[in-house]
Amino acid sequence: MILCANPKAQYLLYKEEIDTAISRVLDSGWYILGNEVRLFEEEFAGYIGVAHGIGVGSGTEALHLALCACGIGRGDEVITVSHTAVATVAAIELAGATPVLVDIDPDFYTIDPDKIESAITSHTKAIIPVHIYGHPADMDPIVEIAERYSLKVTEDCAQAHGATYKGKRVGSMGDIGCFSFYPTKNLGALGDGGIVVTNNEKLAEKAKLLREYGWAERYVSHFPGWNTRLDEIQAAILRIKLKHLDEDNLKRVRIAELYSKELEVCDIILPKQRKDSAHVYHLYVIRSERRNELLTFLKEKGIYALIHYPMPVHLQPAYRRLKASDKLPETEKITKEIISLPIYPELSESDIQTTIKTIRDFAGAAND
Repeated sequence: MILCANPKAQYLLYKEEIDTAISRVLDSGWYILGNEVRLFEEEFAGYIGVAHGIGVGSGTEALHLALCACGIGRGDEVITVSHTAVATVAAIELAGATPVLVDIDPDFYTIDPDKIESAITSHTKAIIPVHIYGHPADMDPIVEIAERYSLKVTEDCAQAHGATYKGKRVGSMGDIGCFSFYPTKNLGALGDGGIVVTNNEKLAEKAKLLREYGWAERYVSHFPGWNTRLDEIQAAILRIKLKHLDEDNLKRVRIAELYSKELEVCDIILPKQRKDSAHVYHLYVIRSERRNELLTFLKEKGIYALIHYPMPVHLQPAYRRLKASDKLPETEKITKEIISLPIYPELSESDIQTTIKTIRDFAGAAND
């Protein structure tokens, strides 16, 4: 069986380091918002190239907290995409705001900057570009539009730990950046977790208070907040994995390059990389007009590819009521064609070659 992702493999690779880190936390007697969280926040913020990091309970909560820290709430609109994990849209609604969905770029599947301006109204307060699959959104025009209309930019970096755009890491270009540490991410915990990063000291302070009931001092709430804390054990695990992140991302890139080289002859659309950007291949996503047949063929051979995502948010039953700025033809087209191939740092050479051969066999059979 060849899995699309395998977080256990990474645990086993770093088992000794991780087990030592967990034992250190257990022996310390300090399990919530202690030294491990503080150090990880500092280390991760430094890695991204910003001044502040605030660890939280999940990537969804990172987005929710970031929007609230920016003062966004009821009556406000936030522009984002429908081609994303539903968490992006759910977080906007958790903040009390209204998602406004625009179409994506057909080559890179990130928000199309040319679609943003026409979606702006007097209620628009923020833009959430999603760095999907590990590829950065086109940030320069997004930031320029946001500055012109006095909008906040909240980067959804859940799938793009370490990716860069014109030499800057994602999460460092907007007003605030949000990451998930779900176990399958490029930097994954062994449970849930997330972080908010920013260079803005006021936003950082507001986010820090919001994550724990609005407390500046214990048991005294200065404004309403909630409980969304990164715990000490997950922070300790993430500190170990952060040291290996660049190395692990390079392994993903190598697998992606091999896929692209060997599958070039097949009748499929391969991932593209924007000039001056570095893709970290959280997912390696191809497109095929015969997607469902290919998915079945792979599964029959024991290869468990997935679809990210089979239905755009605006077509899902819970969200059909949402406002789309216009029709979303590119979004709706790709969801019928995309398929995510197995990719993770520990994927063996033999499993890579098996996946390649199987796809080539499928393409060959189709051409017979």
